[in-house]
Parts: sequence; structure tokens; C-alpha cells
Amino acid sequence: MGIKLYVGNLSYSVQSNDLSEFFEQYGSVTSAKVITDRETGRSKGFGFVEMNDASEGQEAISSANGAEFQGRNLKVTEALPQESKGGSTGGFNKGPRSPKRW
Repeated sequence: MGIKLYVGNLSYSVQSNDLSEFFEQYGSVTSAKVITDRETGRSKGFGFVEMNDASEGQEAISSANGAEFQGRNLKVTEALPQESKGGSTGGFNKGPRSPKRW
């Protein structure tokens, strides 16, 4: 089973293919994606890499975390599961409403 890695502190010039090429030294890369701002298209400075083999992914974490890549020291960890986006009200309506009193 594969593993998904979070890669932080990326240089803003890093592209997804650069990320893939860097992590291929640790094993087979399924996908690599640098996260960009929707409006500007500019990199947000982090991305995700999916690797086929979990042991190769763990090797990538231990070797690449803190390694220099395009002038920046990477932060590499196992990615956390994405949180659900459904139903959040931004802190409003978090309980029974009290009746309005005029």
C-alpha cells in the first residue's frame, strides 16, 4: 500500500514535475502536486507526493526532511487525512438558538 507525503517550505519556483523528480531518488512516485493559489496561480509553498511503497515513503521522510532543495530546507512528513468540508458554519449556529427577546 502507498503513502502520501506532505512537503513544506518549498521555494515558490518549484513545479510539480520538479517535486516528482526530486522524490524519485527514494522510490516510485505515483503523483506529485505543488499546491497553488486559485486566483493568482502562485505556489503556496507546499505540496504532496504519493509513493507506491510505504517503506520507500518512510525512507523519503527520514532522508528528505531537512534536506536542501532549490535553496530551501524541506519539511517532509506523512500527510494527514483531509478534513471533511461539509456543513461548517464558521462557528455560528453551534447549538440551540435562544429565542430573540425584543
